[in-house]
Amino acid sequence: MCGIVGYIGHREAFPIVIKGLQRLEYRGYDSAGIALYDGNQINLSKTKGKVEDLKNKAKEISQAGSIGIGHTRWATHGVPNDVNSHPHYSNSGNLVIIHNGIIENYEAIKQELTKRGYTFQSDTDTEVLINLIEEVKKTEDVKLGKAVQIALNQVVGAYAIAVFDKEKPDEIVVAKLGSPLAIGIGEGEFFIASDASPFIEFTNNAVYLEDEEMAIIRLGKEIKLRKIKDDAVAYPRILELQMNLEEIEKGGYDHFMLKEIYEQPRAIKDTYRGRLLADQGLIRMAGIDLNMEKFLNANRIIIVACGTSWHAGLVAEYIFEDLARIPVEVEYASEFRYRNPVITDKDVLIAISQSGETADTLAAIKLAKEKGAFVFGVCNVVGSSIARETDAGAYTHAGPEIGVASTKAFTTQITVLTLMALKLAKAKGSFSETKYREYLSELETIPNKVEKSLESNALIEIIADVYKESTNCLYLGRGYNFPVALEGALKLKEISYIHAEGYPAAEMKHGPIALIDEQMPVFVIATKKGHYEKVVSNIQEIKSRKGKIIAIVTEGDEQVKDLADHVIEVPETLESLTPLLTTIPLQLLSYHIAVMRGCNVDQPRNLAKSVTVE
Repeated sequence: MCGIVGYIGHREAFPIVIKGLQRLEYRGYDSAGIALYDGNQINLSKTKGKVEDLKNKAKEISQAGSIGIGHTRWATHGVPNDVNSHPHYSNSGNLVIIHNGIIENYEAIKQELTKRGYTFQSDTDTEVLINLIEEVKKTEDVKLGKAVQIALNQVVGAYAIAVFDKEKPDEIVVAKLGSPLAIGIGEGEFFIASDASPFIEFTNNAVYLEDEEMAIIRLGKEIKLRKIKDDAVAYPRILELQMNLEEIEKGGYDHFMLKEIYEQPRAIKDTYRGRLLADQGLIRMAGIDLNMEKFLNANRIIIVACGTSWHAGLVAEYIFEDLARIPVEVEYASEFRYRNPVITDKDVLIAISQSGETADTLAAIKLAKEKGAFVFGVCNVVGSSIARETDAGAYTHAGPEIGVASTKAFTTQITVLTLMALKLAKAKGSFSETKYREYLSELETIPNKVEKSLESNALIEIIADVYKESTNCLYLGRGYNFPVALEGALKLKEISYIHAEGYPAAEMKHGPIALIDEQMPVFVIATKKGHYEKVVSNIQEIKSRKGKIIAIVTEGDEQVKDLADHVIEVPETLESLTPLLTTIPLQLLSYHIAVMRGCNVDQPRNLAKSVTVE
């Protein structure tokens, strides 16, 4: 989940690497470091804290040089401190490494290297890896690239690494297994990064390494790709990136999260653009069209995901079963392969991930493919591992999501999954042409209705001020809006550190109602479409126990307004589309509460955006 950046070329490396680290700080931000080669020696600076702290500390070293590597860390092995920060030297001081991932058998390797006289300054698995590479290079009498290949065949785990040897000062060796790694190709220069954001202003040409591939990046030469396992030659596939620089800047907003909340009308429209042709009664999705029989003949659909994407999967379960009448099971990807699941070649597995790099979801994909299931990916990042590993898929086209707490990823995932369900429902004939057309027309109106929902921001800020000191909150919803309750609670936990739980509203009286008193805020989703009268009854139960009620209701609602302490209105829509609207006030509420509590909204403690380790 760490971020890695590297540069080799004709420019000064320091500003490129530092700026790249700032753009990757969403991946980890407990410590950071940089190593620069000035033509004579490696100058290294690293520190606990954020990239801005590194920028200040690096004034103590020479910043000269056109070769550099940098790292921003989310700690796995070793507490966040200066010593455990990357980059790490080998014992000789000749080799230096940055690493995103986990080496699971590092302790055994460390013990063996200790017997051979190696010493270690840090508690990290990465320092073990760079010394293993040095040991191989020395004992096998091989060049750096070969030493990296031999060493990586001895380790177990996941990695994206960049290694520099000052005895070979015109090259950087990179390798990947499980963790993402992109190489930007410029004019006589190369960029290395966990994603393309650090180098998009310099080039829009990139190579994404596949698992178990390594590359030797040499000045004035073409990239050489090899397979780590057998040293076979691999051939780079250069992609043209569509990202632009404006998309990864804040654009006048105080935080990326707020910017991304407000980008949702545009993001949803971009997601269905070219796919939804409401006036023609058509949905065009090549990944479905080319594999329609797989879906129509499936015994069931299994959805695997983590975090917010899992909540989108829960919404999809309602949509697929309700509209397309296909049985659906939603699984935590992190648990899926550990319970020996029953998977057959009659199953379709849908894997959902914003980054397309989620390690647990990738592991679930590999297991499902081994069992013969057809695997369909839903992700945001073009060229990501999930996009490459799946049999077919659909991109959400949300644009870069930098804020760690996911917002537009959730609504665009639901949009893609809704399009899929409608397309399958049409193919199966599971509802009328009139109803089908109604859904298409209504989905086309959703961006404008999200815009309308965002107009409640000022009211939501007032409500946030009332409840910002709360220590516990409940979120309740029924049907399609039960997953929204879970997502609302997750957002509050993630960025404000207030304990919150989401429940089906009907489950409240089976335990959680014991928590309700005059200090307990209860956020209830009570739209007109979807078990309205039942939810009103639940609200009355809360009110009779003096709980504080904050209700998300349909515009013009009067009944709940008389019961609730605060009411936030959203436009009316079809029941299956309500999650696209009801989640908006909950995102804004979490954002404002977190800001008022002085929390770091874009970089909440202990979290990282792209979870590339298990």
